[in-house]
Amino acid sequence: MALNENNKITVIFRIEPGCLGPEGPTHVDKFCVQARAQLQGKHQSFINWEVVPRHDKTLPEMDFAIKGKGLTREFASRYMDHFNVNLDDFEMAVFDELPEMIDQFFGR
Repeated sequence: MALNENNKITVIFRIEPGCLGPEGPTHVDKFCVQARAQLQGKHQSFINWEVVPRHDKTLPEMDFAIKGKGLTREFASRYMDHFNVNLDDFEMAVFDELPEMIDQFFGR
């Protein structure tokens, strides 16, 4: 069941520049573009991906929104449940993919 773009949940995934090594701040913007392209196919029927650098440490690594409005974790979890996706498992799977995405980015 594909939703129109306005009704999809936006997953905001913030990438720490430091996870890309000591030169991370110079690579993070380009990495975010590549990571978004790689994640775009995951649950594309109901998720829009936004991958951005995490320069503000007070912001969580992952946030959720619909139509530009932030969602509480509880609401995001209920939204994902509707598509038979457990939010905790989803987040874990995304974070588990991060090292592989970093390796691909650096051609390792």
